[in-house]
Amino acid sequence: MLKRTITAICAIAIFIPICYFSDTVIFPAAMAIVATVGAYEMLGCVGCRKNYLISVPSCILTLLMPLVPIFTEAKVVEIQFALCVVYQIFVFSAVVFSRGKIDFKDASAAFTGVFYVAVTFTCISNLTSLGRYTYLLVFIGPWVSDTFAYFCGRLFGRHKLIPEVSPKKTVEGSVGGIVFGAVSFVVYALIIKSFFNDAVTPNYVVLAVLGAVVSVVSQIGDLTASAIKRRYNIKDYGTVFPGHGGVLDRFDSVMLTAPLLYIITQLPFLEGMLI
Repeated sequence: MLKRTITAICAIAIFIPICYFSDTVIFPAAMAIVATVGAYEMLGCVGCRKNYLISVPSCILTLLMPLVPIFTEAKVVEIQFALCVVYQIFVFSAVVFSRGKIDFKDASAAFTGVFYVAVTFTCISNLTSLGRYTYLLVFIGPWVSDTFAYFCGRLFGRHKLIPEVSPKKTVEGSVGGIVFGAVSFVVYALIIKSFFNDAVTPNYVVLAVLGAVVSVVSQIGDLTASAIKRRYNIKDYGTVFPGHGGVLDRFDSVMLTAPLLYIITQLPFLEGMLI
């Protein structure tokens, strides 16, 4: 427990300054590094880390995609999509021309897992261009939901959620996570409006609904990460965070949330309703 606490304090001490400089190159650079570590962990999970024809381009992709906004403000998403297409062509060309040395099943697992990681941190990097405060929702929602799902499960948990995937998660914990996930978005908006930016006009009902949706999706992301670990019979993805596991263990609930929030922020009818 002491190790987990020390690690959490150190991680927060690093995370806060990075977020403070979200409008500089520091933030996308940090996301690129974290994404690359996450891709490395995923490649190890699916058993493709030592297959350099797959692992090297995989790590290059995850490093480059979050960095695109640093080099250009035009057609950012189009360039990132192009990188994904090139990566896809390269991976499956490697399968074809390896003459059976690279198994299609392994290459597909590596491609899917790395693409999942790369898109997540790319969306987080891209979100910073949409406002100084919006991007933090991608962390606040899942992490608050995770925390309160744990405590509500410990206090009130009676019914197992999906024991085949995660034996300790309960329906009561899940509901608690959804409720507090919704509350966290509203509280965050109130703090921003009251102390940092009087000009924002958030719609608190919309934010509460969005917070609940994000909580549900973040729990699915968490369960997805657990299902992958069960499939490959591993306890943790890595050891970057002592007592917590790897990057993917800490960001598992953010994985599906980031692309969802990025898409939602693009919806024109929600303009001005968020933060």
